[in-house]
Amino acid sequence: MNFFKHFLASVLGTVVAFIIIGVLLFVGIASMATLITAEEMQVAEIKSESILRLDLDQPIYDNIPAAQELEVALGLNEETYKFYDLVQAIRKASQEEKIKAIDLVAQYPQLGWSQAQTLRKALEEFRASGKFVYAHGDYFSQKGYYIASVSDSIFLHPMGGMEFKGLAAEVLYYKDFQEKYGLKMEVIRHGKYKSAVEPYLENEMSESNRMQIDEMLQSVWTTVQEAVGASRQMNREQLDAIANSLSASLPEDAQANGLIDGLLYEDDYTQKLKDIIDSEEKLRVVEVQQLIGNNGLYTKGVRDRIAVIYAQGPVLYGEGSEFVIGQEVFLDAIEEATNNRRVKAIVLRIDSPGGSALTSDILWKALMEAKKKKPLVVSMGNVAASGGYYLAAAGDEIYANDLTITGSIGVFATVPNAKSFAESYGINAQHVQTHDNALGISLFKAPEGGARASIKKGITHVYDTFKQRVAEGRGLSLDEVEQIAQGRVWMGPAALDNGLIDGLGGMDEALAAAARLAEIEEYNLISYPKIEPEFDDIIGVMGPLGKAMVPLQGILPKEVEVFLSRLNNHPPQAQYQAQLPFAVEIE
Repeated sequence: MNFFKHFLASVLGTVVAFIIIGVLLFVGIASMATLITAEEMQVAEIKSESILRLDLDQPIYDNIPAAQELEVALGLNEETYKFYDLVQAIRKASQEEKIKAIDLVAQYPQLGWSQAQTLRKALEEFRASGKFVYAHGDYFSQKGYYIASVSDSIFLHPMGGMEFKGLAAEVLYYKDFQEKYGLKMEVIRHGKYKSAVEPYLENEMSESNRMQIDEMLQSVWTTVQEAVGASRQMNREQLDAIANSLSASLPEDAQANGLIDGLLYEDDYTQKLKDIIDSEEKLRVVEVQQLIGNNGLYTKGVRDRIAVIYAQGPVLYGEGSEFVIGQEVFLDAIEEATNNRRVKAIVLRIDSPGGSALTSDILWKALMEAKKKKPLVVSMGNVAASGGYYLAAAGDEIYANDLTITGSIGVFATVPNAKSFAESYGINAQHVQTHDNALGISLFKAPEGGARASIKKGITHVYDTFKQRVAEGRGLSLDEVEQIAQGRVWMGPAALDNGLIDGLGGMDEALAAAARLAEIEEYNLISYPKIEPEFDDIIGVMGPLGKAMVPLQGILPKEVEVFLSRLNNHPPQAQYQAQLPFAVEIE
């Protein structure tokens, strides 16, 4: 018997030792890979008559997860870009005399409409410096074409295609589904426009929801029309006609209608780039990392910092990460930025549809304390709505793009109800309780009586508090806030008119405002939250061993992982949600 005990102990010890050695070896290799990459970027000399290749079809995030940076350093994943680094790389390329043009790849850019607008403006500034932008693609999505249209010339593969069809949004409704299968979502809401829960209550879209979606689409399309029209020297009527008739789908039609300049295979396009810069040698291509790698965006000798806190993803109660705004991680980030003596101002970069009202208020309070010590400026990305706007309300100044979705000041609660579904399978839930409302929230009983009244009271309290935060932050009366609240969604220009933001612009404008408020002229940036790769992250990229230990990591879609995270962090009562009224995917 003792033999087996010693044998098993030895085997277990050996396995643990191998795992520890493997992890240490892996970390060592990761460190070496990172150093080698940095060294390569440091010694990579930019030659005269070079072209910057700007590939927007790679993953682009406001903030890159630490584990993903590790995978990229080891060559286990495709290159990932930090959004503002791309903007700065374009600006740096305009100042680099040896770079003559940008080769733009924007077929299926992996970014939102607001980010697309910011990058397009950066490319406009690059052209204004006297340099050139050229784009080529096998196929251009509508967002890709919007960005590419800034180019001096756009070329398409002879057998390719492009989208130019106008914008649409699709919302699914579940009322009949719920009644058919007995799976219901009990809804309690506050706000005329709070249509996040409308699909659970109706079979058709309400007029108020249809109106706000239509206004949103029209606002985005107007921005796209004006930009494309100015670049391609076409009026709105011409562009609308092309979109309505889909007369740019085929390459020949796209060229005939003036949306592209020529049909070229990739090697012919490469030769054209060589002709443009008058080079008979191999095309000298500069990658983005050569401009931003190895602290390429860092100014030596400048001690002052502006901290950028990246808040992207849903607002959930719990720890938080690069893709989830949770109180634990972000309270630490706010505290670190506030206590760092070199940090003279804070920019909060928000890209979030909102979520937990409790977490939003916890972080709002921390931000209010932070701005007592340092200026706090908010930069809104693709969306900063509901709980995302709750956070923004703490800012001294708020900036958003024309294509930023914001507002949605409203609250709702949803409670799942599987009573009918369970009964259809012979499951009949019975309850015994000492008091009228002792059961609380049950999956097998709709909230009624005191429970429903309590939830409704809680929603009203959160809604009133939300409005109070906005009124104080924006210098508005409660009546003025009520007129623009009720869950209503606003695009950037309308948000400016309503007093929800202070100006139209991206990170550049927010950073300029932060520097002005802090009374500094030169500064470097420091990013938060700082999340180091954890043991699970390292194990997860160690091949078969890692997959055996974390079998679901990276397999489930991101949306499913976020949903499971929400279930895991769901407290034992109805959650009050300050969340965007619907899943917005403008196509």
